[in-house]
Amino acid sequence: MNKPTHSAFANTADEAIAAQDALDSQMTSDMATQVAMQNTLLTPRFYTTDFDEMDAIDVTPVRADWDALIAQMKADPNKGHFKKNEDWDDVDWDGMEPKLKAEFIDFLISSCTAEFSGCVLYKEMKRRGSNKDITELFQLMARDEARHAGFINDALREAGIRVNLGFLTQQKKYTYFRPKFIYYATYLSEKIGYARYITIFRHLEDHPDKRFHPIFKWFREWCNDEFSHGEAFALLMKTDPKLTSGINKLWIKFFLTAVYSTMWIRDHQRPVFHDTLGVDVTWYGQEVFRKTSEITKQIFPLTLDIDHPRWRPNLDRMESASCQIAKAKASGGIKGFISRMTGIAKAATAFIAILTIPAQQNTVPANPRLNPLY
Repeated sequence: MNKPTHSAFANTADEAIAAQDALDSQMTSDMATQVAMQNTLLTPRFYTTDFDEMDAIDVTPVRADWDALIAQMKADPNKGHFKKNEDWDDVDWDGMEPKLKAEFIDFLISSCTAEFSGCVLYKEMKRRGSNKDITELFQLMARDEARHAGFINDALREAGIRVNLGFLTQQKKYTYFRPKFIYYATYLSEKIGYARYITIFRHLEDHPDKRFHPIFKWFREWCNDEFSHGEAFALLMKTDPKLTSGINKLWIKFFLTAVYSTMWIRDHQRPVFHDTLGVDVTWYGQEVFRKTSEITKQIFPLTLDIDHPRWRPNLDRMESASCQIAKAKASGGIKGFISRMTGIAKAATAFIAILTIPAQQNTVPANPRLNPLY
């Protein structure tokens, strides 16, 4: 995640306006690809990094766990999973409530872009590297992410649209992150992805009548891929103690705050989607944060205090400010400009208020490996 800036907060308005356009018009493949092309605080990004530095990683300190994880991934337990079968119900896209359809399509486009973003990064590391340990890992992760993105795109095709993934590879802007920032951001992305998917999957196990699309049936095995990818990044960070100590603890806190805040805002902009699932979006956000915080204790020396009195009020202020920015940009004029700048200031102030909440310290275990239990 980039540090919040005036321009970055302002760009969230473009995303909100694009989502509103989807509510009012028939989404096309070109529109879906353009939504995927956006680069804002709330949209998945494509990353590049110092591949030579990553290629120089020595996994000797975690060799036993590393070999066990690679063997598990090479066994490919999800081979053949991401294919439609008799459990794939017919979907009445034309009869779907318009706002639900728009929010669900937005969810699928965002998910497809995020999965493909990982595929692009991992594939590039495989292409550029010569370290067998590292290139083998990234080849396996690229395989998984390609399956995920392709499966989502297949679901979108039933709605008559698709994301042009080849076009994204060539045209979407790439954000440069130092390797350690890639570790923090991608580790959190994989682990929070697991927490999100498994929370929805378990909820729909208990409430199958709320499952309005068959893709949710595939979430359990899917999120286990996310979990194992996060395990790989935990081991990468374990090879160098400096990555999780000293000044880097501040970077970890920043990335935790940025990722959690982004998820909160994004999910609260899909109210009909969550209502249809029968999920209270505020409960869902806190539940995902609790799961993710517990998981990240495997490698991070701190967790965020998500029960602090400043936590939820300032997340809500950030979400409210994001909506204000979108409305102000749509209205235009001097009044709109002033409202937009005020919204940006509110969002930045709320983010700082969250960032400065004292963290909860954690003693990292000697062995970071975990198994999915939820």
